[in-house]
Amino acid sequence: MGTSQRFGSTAVEAAEAVLVEQYPHLVRLAYLTLPDGLGRHARVLRAHRAVQRGLPRARAGDELGRPGGASDGPGPPPDPGDPDGPRASDGPGGPLGEVRARVLRAALAPGGRPGTALARWGWPPAPPFVWGLRLWPPAGGIDETARLLGGVPAAVRAAFVLHRLDGLAEAGTVRVLAAAGVTDPAESVRLALALPVGETLLRSTEFDACVVNTRPTDLLRRRRRVRVGWAAAAVLALVAGVAVADGAPPGPDVRPAAGAVAAGALDPDRLVRIPAAAWSDTARVDFTAWPARGARAGDRALLARALGAWASRSAQVPVSAAPGTPTDPPGRPPQLLYAGDVEGRAVVLLLDADRVVRYGEAAGGPRERALDFARTDEAGVTTAGALAVSRAGGRVRYLLAPWIATAATLDLLRPADPGQPLAVAADGVTAAAAAPGLAGACASWPVLALTSSTRIVEKHSFVLADLGALAPVHLTYTPLPDGPNAVPARQPREATGPAARAAWAPLACGLRELRGGAVRAVNVWDFAASELPEGGGRAVWSCTRASGWAGPGDVLVRLRPPAGPAQDVARARSTAACGRFGQHLLVGTRWKTAAGHWYELAAGSREVAAITATGAVRAEVAGRSLTAPAGPEGAPVTLTARLASGARITALDGAGGGRD
Repeated sequence: MGTSQRFGSTAVEAAEAVLVEQYPHLVRLAYLTLPDGLGRHARVLRAHRAVQRGLPRARAGDELGRPGGASDGPGPPPDPGDPDGPRASDGPGGPLGEVRARVLRAALAPGGRPGTALARWGWPPAPPFVWGLRLWPPAGGIDETARLLGGVPAAVRAAFVLHRLDGLAEAGTVRVLAAAGVTDPAESVRLALALPVGETLLRSTEFDACVVNTRPTDLLRRRRRVRVGWAAAAVLALVAGVAVADGAPPGPDVRPAAGAVAAGALDPDRLVRIPAAAWSDTARVDFTAWPARGARAGDRALLARALGAWASRSAQVPVSAAPGTPTDPPGRPPQLLYAGDVEGRAVVLLLDADRVVRYGEAAGGPRERALDFARTDEAGVTTAGALAVSRAGGRVRYLLAPWIATAATLDLLRPADPGQPLAVAADGVTAAAAAPGLAGACASWPVLALTSSTRIVEKHSFVLADLGALAPVHLTYTPLPDGPNAVPARQPREATGPAARAAWAPLACGLRELRGGAVRAVNVWDFAASELPEGGGRAVWSCTRASGWAGPGDVLVRLRPPAGPAQDVARARSTAACGRFGQHLLVGTRWKTAAGHWYELAAGSREVAAITATGAVRAEVAGRSLTAPAGPEGAPVTLTARLASGARITALDGAGGGRD
């Protein structure tokens, strides 16, 4: 029969002695193996916890040399020539080998928490306990190595530590990984050998996992939480008393749980701060190129309150969000865009992946707090050109992108309005500008006209419209495909030229329908022009597409006569029509002449070669426009068009029409 060393009292004492002696190395192993998404404070605590829980239990039947601790038969014979064999103090059959395996099993468990579901949720709580302090490794050393190993699989990081730092041979490293439950330990060792980490860093005197820095947590927040805890306890006692008196317990208070917060994501010191000149030397010109600006960008207390309000989602902090924008706490440290006082309020702007968050409070302290969320999917030079930082008295102030050279305001209802220059402070905040009225009479529609710096693009101006959300909307224009101003087909142009201003003037007040923050850009596409019957003049068919941040958009097709109001022709929601992937369009409408006669009018986009009407109106014409006497009011008319390619499309009608 084979013999094996069991966890008797002597064996446990030997394991304890090894654990204490090798404690810094074991903590280093656990720290670098734990998930790199954890914050530094949580990672330090979990590393120490994993090591302290690595001491084997003195139970009959447990073995040092087996991962699960139980023996089901004799083990393999020892190899006298193997320095990492069972007889070696750090081999898999010795106490250090078993302790290493137990530490690794804890560090490799999901979230760095081994055992049952309760254990993964942190119950029962295990030492060490830290109250009122935040811990993190000093600069350089182990934290620098953890950064260099970021993104590397945990098993490979463990192999790296065992072989490169602890000096364990490759065969011994494979055995320890196998004992810890790693699926392919040999492959993990092979990948660890290829990691490009310099020896100078590894042998640094600062490379000590047990050396940490400390600082107190948010003292004011802690005091508030203690008060809230006592208040909650008092309320709970009162409710319990009432329940006992009434003979029935009260119903549960069901509240939605906040999203998971990654440790360290709410640390103001870990906010991402972009250098001031980064925007001029990058191929990605969007919100990620915005530097941290504002007079209070270094106000740690303000930033902590902003992050805390975002994470806690207190009922006392009202929240508004554009449709489809998640409001859960960040999973990693967000990027700081701005922190400063504007119009008597402290404002903090943060970027987290594809959303921007605005936190506001009274300038004198945490009163009248509010959170606003906006989507920023695939924002670019224009859609990342400005953010609204404050609104007061029908006026709005913007924070402009660092690549904006000049700013002005103009009235979209008046094509000839030359605009008024808008002053911009050194921190990028504009003077107060008039905001469009989203209710009542529509006598004007002020918009923001911006010019980009020549350092990123020459002679580039664009227009943004405020619709009451955090992010203004980009306005564009696509001109007619024929006539004196015809241009080749391409992406929409900026709404800055005379033709664009003239096209937008009768449509500007319709932007009111788009308030709510779900829209990133609105394009007016003049896709056809046709002569009205009985000498009514030349009318222009336009499709206004409001593209949402999520992709789909809503469209409105209108017929603009040479005089008088435009006529609505067709609407469609959540469609690709009139966009990059919906460039073929056919529409029709009834039209009444000045003499009172009714006609059926139809028009198609650039590739339409012929139009056919059937039903109450029967007509066919080669070309892109059709005019025929109308049938009885309400009688159905079916329109189809043949494209130059031979494909056929139906008319856009909001009910599935308009497709090939």
